[in-house]
Amino acid sequence: MSNFSKERRAALLAGLCALSAVPSVRAAQNVWPTKPLRIIVGFPAGSAPDMQARLIADPLARILGQPVVIENKPGASGNIGADMTAKARDGHTIGVIGNGPLTSSQFLYDRLPYNPRRDLAPVGTIGLAPLVWVASAQSASPREFIQWARERQDRTTYGSIGSGSGSHLGMEVVNDALGLKARHIPYNGGPPVVNALLGSQVDMALLPGSSVLPLIRQGKLYAIGVTSAERSPSAPELLSMRELGAPLVNVEVWNAIMAPATLPPAHQEQLAAALAKVLGTEVVMQKLSEFGWQVGSAKPQELAQRIDSDTVLYGELIQRLGVKLD
Repeated sequence: MSNFSKERRAALLAGLCALSAVPSVRAAQNVWPTKPLRIIVGFPAGSAPDMQARLIADPLARILGQPVVIENKPGASGNIGADMTAKARDGHTIGVIGNGPLTSSQFLYDRLPYNPRRDLAPVGTIGLAPLVWVASAQSASPREFIQWARERQDRTTYGSIGSGSGSHLGMEVVNDALGLKARHIPYNGGPPVVNALLGSQVDMALLPGSSVLPLIRQGKLYAIGVTSAERSPSAPELLSMRELGAPLVNVEVWNAIMAPATLPPAHQEQLAAALAKVLGTEVVMQKLSEFGWQVGSAKPQELAQRIDSDTVLYGELIQRLGVKLD
């Protein structure tokens, strides 16, 4: 065989080897995650977003094949954690973010350092729940309480955990839908509102079920209903907004997994698929139910639509009320 033929054969073999290596190189490039995944939670340990992040962390780690680490970055009503998630560029950081930083914060804060729709990508909702509408005094029925509040106009009061909070904005949605004029009295957090209710210092409030359902069942507070359009599985005995005469009201709090918008779409899809498996496990569904939450949906498009609809609802309301927090 001539030297030319040997050289040509060697070149052909080298080329074939290079071509056969391309799929394995591409496959290696598509492996993700390649190191521990970090979940930023913009609220302190023990909060609902923190609890939900820790609930999904271990099963998510088993599916993805990498450890999942929780980092709490509380402050500014969750906005600090949302901003850190939006600005992460390591390809291995996501966030568990409540509905406020994704919807109402952009209207409450003039200098919000991130844009929820531009800088963050929806992955899926972990859990969602209505607020419970409670009263400090018993009425013959929830509907009679509503009629009493309607007749008293601005002589009725409601407490909230703070201006711009879900308990503030949600009650204004209820006010509008039912023709009420209840006046807002803000407090610094949930326990002071509960104490104000127990002391009959305010007439009503919207609060998480975990805070008030035990007091309702003890006869210390009185339930009007829940703020969702349908009854809640966590308190099926309470009337829905539809049954109370406000069929278009569906106020819920929710916590979602969001990724930086720069995370490759394939990795976002992988996360959503893994979350769907986690949310479908019996232990996760049971734990969410025990804490008064409904299981969410690992469908990014559904989450995007919820963000958009809640943004419109709260944006118009905040602008009309003139609420600002900075």
